[in-house]
Amino acid sequence: MKMKKFLFLSTLILLIFFIAGCHSSRYVVRERPMEPHYTMPMSPGPNYIWHNGDWVWKGNGYIYRRGSWIIAPSGRRHYISGHWQKKRGGWIWMPGRWRY
Repeated sequence: MKMKKFLFLSTLILLIFFIAGCHSSRYVVRERPMEPHYTMPMSPGPNYIWHNGDWVWKGNGYIYRRGSWIIAPSGRRHYISGHWQKKRGGWIWMPGRWRY
């Protein structure tokens, strides 16, 4: 009987940790932050693509990470810039991604 109880509690604890690890990594804010204005630097070369800045969650809010020039990874052709998306109760940041 003790072994069954132990197995049940162990399984329950593992399930709780699994579910807790599956939560969404997107944070909702009531108002979307204002993007700071800055001058885009010149491209370092012909094979570079401008990557717009991103919003990164730190502690209790988003902070802005400035854009930069990047070289496309092998096999990648188009970069879709990150953007704010309206959700129930506010806004979430959808990060940029590469598309084939």
